[in-house]
Amino acid sequence: MVAIRNQDADAFVAKPDPRRPVILVFGPDQGLVRERVDALLRGAGSDTNDPFSVVAVDGDTLAGDPGRLADEARTLGLFGGRRLVHVRAGARNFNDAVANLLSDPPKDALIVIEAGDLKRTAPLRKVVEASPAGAAVPCYQDNERDVARLISRAMSDAGVAIDPAARDALAGLLGSDRLATRSELDKLILHAGNEKRVDLDDVRAVIADSSALVLDDVVDAAAAGEGEAALVAFAKAREAGIPASVMIGAAIRHVALLHRLSLRVERGEQPGRIVEDPALRIHFSRKDRFKRALDRFSADTLERTLAALGVAALAARRTAEIAEPVAERELLALAKGARRR
Repeated sequence: MVAIRNQDADAFVAKPDPRRPVILVFGPDQGLVRERVDALLRGAGSDTNDPFSVVAVDGDTLAGDPGRLADEARTLGLFGGRRLVHVRAGARNFNDAVANLLSDPPKDALIVIEAGDLKRTAPLRKVVEASPAGAAVPCYQDNERDVARLISRAMSDAGVAIDPAARDALAGLLGSDRLATRSELDKLILHAGNEKRVDLDDVRAVIADSSALVLDDVVDAAAAGEGEAALVAFAKAREAGIPASVMIGAAIRHVALLHRLSLRVERGEQPGRIVEDPALRIHFSRKDRFKRALDRFSADTLERTLAALGVAALAARRTAEIAEPVAERELLALAKGARRR
């Protein structure tokens, strides 16, 4: 049985096992699936934009004609060289076509099957993993280390230097979808131009949802007790055009989440374990501050803080002229006024 481990997928794609000419690439991250399929075909000498260098077949077509896959794999190319076949899985079952090919695998061909998320019991995945001539490559969403490696590789390949602060901020903005991440990195590299350097201002100017990062900086710093950092982040948020009332709203949502998590702490869970809960989807760049906030606050204190923030939000909505000083005051209170557990 050959099921490539997620952590070994990139290494396998970079140097596939020639004894396994049938490769299934599958998973929930379709951007990553597409990237690895393209990498396998390019590595075998294919120009993925050239329709004559690779034969494309739909899985639904193979479902009605199971013998076609073996015929395509064994057909001699017009210009010689290795035969490359790209199969896109559809809605219909084409396991018979794959099983037939795996029972007598071609000697000079590469068959790459592109599929969506498949459970361990999915027939297509089982038939490929069970064969010594097949390999199944999973494509799960990027974690924090994957994102960090992707940033480093993309910048290095483009010959662009990135400041440490910009790197940390960028990691906080990029999500777990590989296609979206690649798109954002390409925009940032293009923005760098001849300067060949990216700083924090570049990240904030180019990357989508950068306002979310600014708001995270404000509330995370305040809740973690970093008063000076909170004021700096507050000033940057105002320069970015984020209204003070929006910052108060972000603080309310953040404190409400901390209150819910603090109840888990009071039931005996460790803050360090709570912030690693995958269901919370706390980005790795924010985890340290989340943990410090949970160490600082009790549930009762957070409840009183929520009430104070609610009053501040009402005052800011009623009188726009005082919204900014009210927001600044509440953020400082959050940073300085917490009682330790």
